Amino acid sequence: MSETTLTAATLTQKLELARSASRVLATTKADVKNAALSAIAKAVVAGASRIIPANDLDLANGRENGLSTGLQDRLRLDEARLASLASAVEEIVALTDPVGQNVRGSTLPNGVTLAQVRVPFGVVGAIYEARPNVTIDIAALALKSGNAVVLRGGSAAENTNRVLVELIQDALESVGLPREAVQTIDEFGREGAKQLMQARGYVDVLIPRGSADLINTVVAESKVPVIETGAGVVHVYLDESADIQMATDIVHNAKVQRPSVCNALETLLVHSSAAERLLPTVLGALRSSGVTIHADERALAIFEDAVVATEDDWTTEYMSLDLAVRVVDDLDAALEHIRTYSTHHTESIITNDLARADRFLAEVDSAVVMVNASTRFTDGGEFGFGAEVGISTQKLHARGPMGLSELTSTKWIVRGSGQVRG
Repeated sequence: MSETTLTAATLTQKLELARSASRVLATTKADVKNAALSAIAKAVVAGASRIIPANDLDLANGRENGLSTGLQDRLRLDEARLASLASAVEEIVALTDPVGQNVRGSTLPNGVTLAQVRVPFGVVGAIYEARPNVTIDIAALALKSGNAVVLRGGSAAENTNRVLVELIQDALESVGLPREAVQTIDEFGREGAKQLMQARGYVDVLIPRGSADLINTVVAESKVPVIETGAGVVHVYLDESADIQMATDIVHNAKVQRPSVCNALETLLVHSSAAERLLPTVLGALRSSGVTIHADERALAIFEDAVVATEDDWTTEYMSLDLAVRVVDDLDAALEHIRTYSTHHTESIITNDLARADRFLAEVDSAVVMVNASTRFTDGGEFGFGAEVGISTQKLHARGPMGLSELTSTKWIVRGSGQVRG
């Protein structure tokens, strides 16, 4: 038997166990699922002495292999981040179980009753890179929504993810749920990821999280239905009426607070009539925090402490302390720039003009569109979901931060008393 065949058989066995576990979870009561989540939250904190050394090893390997500083930040776990992850899991415990919720229903004239109810997908696959927090977030959301989950977390976080999954499995077993409800296939490497993408019939939906290259590969090669989470070339537009203090605070927060994440600001657009008023203060605050400004010709004429922007800057998700800046003639030009370069993740306008705010909200075609708010709010935790599976930038089934309900499908329940169709 070839090595590839052996790997496939072993991986297939894991997927079969995940399918069996999904049938158990589909009918598991909310109190049992919540007990499992509470056990996971406790294990994440209590297991710090196992998790952090494994994470340190992954970080050391990442540095040696040239992992970018942005991905190193996403990879890093410490006691504070573990406490935050545990808190997010407990928030999911407090949320309403979506399974069995009525979406809509009616009674036909002949007395037949119809009810559309939420049901789990079954087995959820996830492919991601250098993000061990995703291991906890997706596992917790999948379990609460009645799904088994198969994780491919990538080589960069393999040691961390191995420990996290072991802790999750022990927590599941402690409340009588199958360990196989959460599994990792990292040991199968890239070949395992390829087979996961081909596992139609075993995996009901696949969710990629990571770079544009990773997401595009999964979308192009997968035979399993994919919920596409997108890269974040995120825009903020400063309208001519923008308040200077509000603009400074929002832009600084959107870029600097955590630059390595997908909702961080990457391109700043400024109305030409407000550029001289706004840019020195807004960009000055960014430069004082170490941000490199990639400015177009008009922005560079106003703020010289910058480098010249190229066409590539408008399409770049930096995930670092870099920002592209462009002066535009008006709202129409800002909208045109966003239509051309946006990844349809998050865009925000800073303005005191209600009509322009309403127009921006109506015309920008992104998963999240904001007025006078930092793009950093595009987050499942901030939206009250406890955590998120990812931020969907597609339009079918789910869009924006994905929580519990986005991990469910529906089925119709029909009850009759002998009626037949005439």
